[in-house]
Order: sequence, then structure tokens, then C-alpha cells
Amino acid sequence: MSFLNFYLSKILEIPEDRLNLCGVQYETRDISKHDFLLQAGEVCKYTFYVQKGLLRMYSIDKNGKEHIIQFAPENWLISDRSSLHFHEKSVYYIEAVEDSEILFLPEDFFNKLLNEFPNSIEKNNLILQKHVKSLQDRINSLLGETAEERYLKFIKMYPDLMMRVPQWMIASYLGITPESLSRVRKELAKKKFIAD
Repeated sequence: MSFLNFYLSKILEIPEDRLNLCGVQYETRDISKHDFLLQAGEVCKYTFYVQKGLLRMYSIDKNGKEHIIQFAPENWLISDRSSLHFHEKSVYYIEAVEDSEILFLPEDFFNKLLNEFPNSIEKNNLILQKHVKSLQDRINSLLGETAEERYLKFIKMYPDLMMRVPQWMIASYLGITPESLSRVRKELAKKKFIAD
């Protein structure tokens, strides 16, 4: 069973044996490293499920500096939700960091599921609320926490990404310079920090 089916059957409590009967459609595509699934100025039409590989979502400010909003490794969902649901032009890019296998879930994918299985609406709402909480926590972290605290949170959230992404991407996600990240890592090494 794929993790997507696990998500639908376990998290949303949709019977696994009925998943293929509820009329939801999606497309699986192989995406090469550095290919874009979304670019600024486009309207996002999909939620992307990472079957294999790694994606990142970022914006570019007026000075040309990238700001990474999110990484999406295996078994993560990623999308520009505002663009997807309000049909607005996106300000974000979603790009493959590695060669990836991606499921393209259309805008109405979850609505069709919830129409077919209304008992799952409450579960879905809880997941959405947790997503909002995560975004609020990230904003608060960027505004009020030290670089070291943010780095430790990054390791906890993305424990397998340290060897998969370049240091400048991690620094971009943390809102610091690569030089500052290097200093943070050296300080933690002095403290004999061990990532667990």
C-alpha cells in the first residue's frame, strides 16, 4: 500500500478497499532535478504528493534573494494553497531538488473524497488546522528564535535532509546566511551536539 493510500485510509479513515471506487483521479510523473512544478505568475492547479525524491517551495524577493518556505521529502504533500483554492497567480516556485516521482492531485481531489466519505470531513479539518498551526509556529520561529533554535527545529522536522540539500538551502530556509549557519554548526559541535 502506498503512503498516499495509507494517508487516505488511516488518517482520513476512508476504507482502503473503496479508494479506487470513489472517482478520484491523479497522475504520476517523473520529474528531473531542477524541473519546476510551479513558477511565480502561474496559477497552481495541483497538490503534489512526493512518492520519491525531494521538492522545495520558495519565493524570490525584489533583490533576487531566494527564501525557502518548505521542503517536501518522501510522503509529504506540498502546494501553494492560496493559489490553488483562490485561483490567484502564485508568488512561489516549486522545484525538484532531486529526481522525483510525484503524484499530481487535482484541485477537486480531496473534495471528491470528502463528498464520498463525509465522515472524514472532521478529520480533514483537523489536519488543516494542524497545518495552519505549523505555519504560525514557523512565522513565530523566524521572528523570535535564535538561529541555533531554528536549526535544531529544522533537524527535528527534516531529520534526513542534512545530507540531501546544500547548506545554502538550509540557510535560506532558516532565514540566515550560509556563514551564520556555519557558525551555528561549529557552536553545536563544540557543545558535542548529536542530532537524534
